[in-house]
This record gives sequence, C-alpha cells and structure tokens, in this order.
Amino acid sequence: MNSLDERVYEVVKAIPRGKATTYKAIAELLGVSPRAVARALKRNPRPIEVPCHRVIMSDRSLGGYAFGGPEVKRMLLLSEGVRFDEEGKVLEEFIVRDLRSIDKNLWVTSHNM
Repeated sequence: MNSLDERVYEVVKAIPRGKATTYKAIAELLGVSPRAVARALKRNPRPIEVPCHRVIMSDRSLGGYAFGGPEVKRMLLLSEGVRFDEEGKVLEEFIVRDLRSIDKNLWVTSHNM
C-alpha cells in the first residue's frame, strides 16, 4: 500500500452514511486521476472501515465493486438509504460533489499527507 492509497482511504472514510461521492471528486481533491482513485479502492484492505461502496461514477452509475460487484454495491447503498432512479443511477440529492462541504479539513489533510 502506498501513501496515495491511504490519502484516498481517509477521504472515503469521511463520506457520510447515506451519501455517495464520485471517483472524480476524490481525484480533484487529491490532485490525481479518477483511475488512480479507482485503483486504490480496488486494493482497499479494509472495506468495512473504508466504505468504498460509497464511491460512484461521475454520471451517477455505480461503477465497479471489488467485493461482490455492482449489485452488492447497490444493496449496500440501499441499506444506507441511498435511492436510485429508474435507470439505476444514484439520485443527485444523495451525491456529495464537493467533499470540502462534508469536512473542511479534508482539503488540508489531502494536501499535507
């Protein structure tokens, strides 16, 4: 595991239950590519502590989930109260696009790690 992975995990741990964010939002906060975020989450050794199921694609679709596929990801989000439209995409009201809105320290933390 590298320091980027740990930075990604710290951000993901801040996503509140019942909300989701995008690979892109995390990438922009950390100054990396969305693919780098996805690779870090695929290596997540602590999927309960680091709730990577709360990270989705920018178009609101689920994307992958290394711990059982998109259907398991969907089930986990539903169990937290996240709702979907008729196309299976997360409703916008459940998405946090500006991660600093959940924790003002995320920006500082992400740049000091």
